[in-house]
Amino acid sequence: MNASEASSATAQPTPPMGFPHAPAIRTVTGADILASLREGFADFKRAPLFGLFFGGVYAAGGLLLLACVSLWDTAWAIIPLAIAFPLIGPFVAVGLYEVSRRLSSGEKLSWGGVLGVVLRQRDRELAWIGFAMLFVFWMWAYQVRILLAIFLGSASFTSLSTLDGFLKLVMTTENGVMFILVGTAIGAFLALVLFSITVISVPLLLDRDVDFITAIVTSVTTVRRSPAPMIAWGLAVLILMLVALAPLFLGLLFVLPILGHATWRLYERAIVRPTAE
Repeated sequence: MNASEASSATAQPTPPMGFPHAPAIRTVTGADILASLREGFADFKRAPLFGLFFGGVYAAGGLLLLACVSLWDTAWAIIPLAIAFPLIGPFVAVGLYEVSRRLSSGEKLSWGGVLGVVLRQRDRELAWIGFAMLFVFWMWAYQVRILLAIFLGSASFTSLSTLDGFLKLVMTTENGVMFILVGTAIGAFLALVLFSITVISVPLLLDRDVDFITAIVTSVTTVRRSPAPMIAWGLAVLILMLVALAPLFLGLLFVLPILGHATWRLYERAIVRPTAE
């Protein structure tokens, strides 16, 4: 019995309303979340070099962003980037999904095979999810600039360009605290939107020949049908990724692959495979 068949779901699996050709969705439970984490850790132990490679690529991207912020004297961008950076993890973790898919199906693991699948996604529907993620990220960056103008528009350039000055400004002034509170609320909403449209859609587009609209609807429907477990999973991913950023992004070498593998295992539990497979 595979992971999807072992799901502790109790409701009858059905496709999203209005999308009869979309895959059927099971109800996700807390037990599914915990089991997916265990299986994700097991996948990492079975193929650690792949995990460390993709985790290293992601960590290198974080260090590059940090270097750009320092080079351009835009310390105010530290907080929005720290919140937004973990949210693109599902897209970066495509290679990890492919590793878990092969482990699950008993296929041979090879660097050429895994990287070849990752590179082929640029010509498939998955690229449209990348555009959707970029759009949400752009909205988040735009909102931050608006909030800066509203709450911190009178601050000096020095206060906003140095990390010490910016942190002192947002932690010790009334306007700074309001900037954090309002920005966090808006960021949380956008994070929920981004999580909802990607948590299932990215592995689904890798696994099946469906269009990106169907994939997004399937992902959002999965979250809507099991809101508490799925949102808890999203919060756990965000918190663990933020913690992994602390030691110069080095924690991502281990956290990203485990969460990436676990996300694939959760996908297997949430989405019913065709009987022909």
